[in-house]
Amino acid sequence: MSIVRHARQVLVAALLALAGCGEVVIMQPGPEPGAPVQAPAPQAPPSGIDASRARTFQAVVNRVMPIAQQECRTRTRGVRCDYAVVVDDRPGLPPNAFQTLGPGGQPVVGFTLPLIQTAANADEMAFVLGHEAAHHIEGHIARGQASAATGAVLAGALATLGGGDAVTIQRAQNLGAFYGSRRFSKDFELEADALGTLISQRAGYDPVRGVAYFNRVPDPGNRFLGTHPPNADRIALVRRVAAGQ
Repeated sequence: MSIVRHARQVLVAALLALAGCGEVVIMQPGPEPGAPVQAPAPQAPPSGIDASRARTFQAVVNRVMPIAQQECRTRTRGVRCDYAVVVDDRPGLPPNAFQTLGPGGQPVVGFTLPLIQTAANADEMAFVLGHEAAHHIEGHIARGQASAATGAVLAGALATLGGGDAVTIQRAQNLGAFYGSRRFSKDFELEADALGTLISQRAGYDPVRGVAYFNRVPDPGNRFLGTHPPNADRIALVRRVAAGQ
């Protein structure tokens, strides 16, 4: 069994453990740490979508991920930049994309099939892919965890000073962790939008055309403790970054 094949199986198992059940299709494992950056070899297209759209998505992956890997190696230290791209084809999922970490800290970018199916063009796929890759480069998982931990410590300390019992202190810590995790989430999304704009642009796609995807999704508005900024703010930011402003 080859190392790459074994890594795929381990990654699938880890993602399924997190997701519960279902099939996750590996689209493009990145090279081993320290390996030269190069366009990935073509992989089997995801099932459940027409062949033309699958080829478009694979072409986007092949062009965007080498740029994302280059940006990751340039901007980070001590983290893995060998991205894997996965497609979750479980039925009933909404259009969505995510970034997480697989075994050994390998960065993983995931798409649900409905997102691939509803993207209007390759530019939208590329922008979303660049955005999710940027979350890893910006260290948003670790930064979010640190903010949540700080919130938990501070809230727990206040509850302790107030004479709270163990249950009250635990509840305060949980609430503090929640507030802490949400404190910078909108900033993280805007950071990923900005860097994702550069990544998709350098891969040869039009991020302004790509961010038009937000015109077709519900606007989260500017809610207190919301996880995402208003769509209009995100579109305006992408236009500024794409124009070099």
